[in-house]
Amino acid sequence: MEILTAIVPCFNEEAVIPMFYDEIMRVAELMKNEVEFEVIMVDDGSKDKTLELIRGLRAKDKRIKVISFSRNFGKEAAMYAGLTHAHGDYVAVIDADLQHPPEMLIEMHKAIKYEGFDSACARRSTRTGENPVRAFLSRTFYSIMGKLSGIETVQGEVDYRLMSRPMVDSVLSLAERNRFTKGIFSWVGYNTKWLPYENVERAAGESKWSFRKLFKYSMQGITSFSTYPLGFVTKLGSLFCIAAFIMIIVIVVKTIVHGGDPVPGYPSLACFILFMGGVQLMCMGVIGEYIGNMYTEIKRRPVYIAKICETDDPDNDKNKNM
Repeated sequence: MEILTAIVPCFNEEAVIPMFYDEIMRVAELMKNEVEFEVIMVDDGSKDKTLELIRGLRAKDKRIKVISFSRNFGKEAAMYAGLTHAHGDYVAVIDADLQHPPEMLIEMHKAIKYEGFDSACARRSTRTGENPVRAFLSRTFYSIMGKLSGIETVQGEVDYRLMSRPMVDSVLSLAERNRFTKGIFSWVGYNTKWLPYENVERAAGESKWSFRKLFKYSMQGITSFSTYPLGFVTKLGSLFCIAAFIMIIVIVVKTIVHGGDPVPGYPSLACFILFMGGVQLMCMGVIGEYIGNMYTEIKRRPVYIAKICETDDPDNDKNKNM
């Protein structure tokens, strides 16, 4: 029988782990005539009892696989770790907080097996209960991302999706360290069915995504899949060079015609210098983001380090540093 692997990134999720386990296994029972389930729960350096709970689940149910990082490497690393250890003919990425309804896996599986799609991805049709500012920033990011990168972006897209084995293999073929998985999923192509669902609030606990983390994540996405910002700062620099040349001509002409400018003009000059300095620092910052990404890639550090790897796969369990 075919296998469906569910990858579950976990970071301080002790409050929801039991509820998630009950729900995912209820879905596994509903799909038992179609697929066998394995669930890879990736502990992303949690500080609470998350690891203790998921290891307890594995002790009583061998369908549960456990990977635990040596520290917090982030959700992108957790998803990558799960993908590298997934054996399934179908592979899903799903959150533990039950904001991604597990029963959608039934419809996702049908879309791939019977409708000819390579993946099925959930997208939120509403943002009920979400912070309005965060919802606005999310919509703005996806709009900008789509225009800058040229890759397909869908409003309301979430990480929750089910993929065929060929698509998973293609995703893993991109071995970059600075991973923006949403962009990678789109970049590799394949035929995706989008399944709308109404936003669901967390079953328990609090979101781990602060505005600072979301901003950093959005910058990672833009710099990973678009060189447009580099072109923009080049054009901006050229524009200011032209403006400076025009100003030089104006000053020379005024000096020749009027014999100098009796008005010192210090305030306007100071404002102009400060403005130009700000623009230069901004441009350097954009370039620095790309250089930083290259620096990280060149060092070839592992995406994650697993101190515990219990997946019933001797080859993969030995290879803990990826």
